[in-house]
Amino acid sequence: MIKSELVERIAAQNPHLFRQDVQRIVDAIFEEISQTLENGDRAELRGFGTFYVSHRKGRMGRNPKTGEAVKVDEKSVPRYKISKSLTDRMNSKG
Repeated sequence: MIKSELVERIAAQNPHLFRQDVQRIVDAIFEEISQTLENGDRAELRGFGTFYVSHRKGRMGRNPKTGEAVKVDEKSVPRYKISKSLTDRMNSKG
């Protein structure tokens, strides 16, 4: 599912809301999650999962084409951990 499909589904389930309003709400949610991660904090959506930032140390890597050593800078990487209730829901057979 892509963001526009999400907006369409929410708008269809809530006919009293305009599609533009649903779009603004979805954008606001994603922006808040992004801003929280940018600040180095975690965003937890109960029953869905947790978004957090993982830090990778700098290291020496290799260019796979030439085999030459390349310095890889440290970086922050967004991560997601699924909630137990969502995992259980995905794995239930009934």
